[in-house]
Amino acid sequence: MKKILFVFLSMISVSVMADTPSSRVSIFSTTVDWSAVTGLPLHQYTGEIYGKNKSLVKNGLVLYYLDSFPCYGEADSVRVWVSPNGKMSGHLRLVCVHKPDTISFAWRNADEEALDAKSTGILTCPIQGERSFSIDISKCEIGKNWTEYK
Repeated sequence: MKKILFVFLSMISVSVMADTPSSRVSIFSTTVDWSAVTGLPLHQYTGEIYGKNKSLVKNGLVLYYLDSFPCYGEADSVRVWVSPNGKMSGHLRLVCVHKPDTISFAWRNADEEALDAKSTGILTCPIQGERSFSIDISKCEIGKNWTEYK
């Protein structure tokens, strides 16, 4: 009960702070409480990306998993790079209360070593499989660029 009360109070403080233009926004994540809030157990899922999409990948595609219910990414396993020939470098490990149908990434075109550049926008991908799932990069949909959000 204390955890639920903490999450509720945290969300209220974030919404109040977000309405104040000069305030810094602090985000209190509820991901660690998804199991407690839903009553569902957490399970680990691992993902692999394959396939080719030359218009999307170009000289390489950096993907950062965006936490979204029912999953959050494990801290050391949310960045992957897809090479122009469709090979994946990095790990994708998620903790979920159930298997999602799609997952979203922040993405940008860059070579494998590019760490500092900002991402472009959202990429949404359907997944296939169960605890070990796969993503065909050619079936992903490019969403809005960050500059298009208001």
